[in-house]
Amino acid sequence: MFNAFVFLNCDIERRPATVSEIANISGVSEAVQVSGVYDIVAKVSEESREDIAKSVKRIRAMDNIISSLTMIASEEHAVKRVEVS
Repeated sequence: MFNAFVFLNCDIERRPATVSEIANISGVSEAVQVSGVYDIVAKVSEESREDIAKSVKRIRAMDNIISSLTMIASEEHAVKRVEVS
């Protein structure tokens, strides 16, 4: 399984609807609104890098997306998720 994180900029007023639309794209396991340089971060999980590319292309083709940055996670350096309470 391959994972990628897609950092997106969009029209801020349409951000909630855009997050919902992104969350419904095949391969997107999470999509959240964030503050800072980017407006939305989406996690894409697929069986191959080619499938990651297809999902990212679908996201980038959305009308409301202004810009994006994609980072594919390295499998060799995956770490265990830690929950902080």
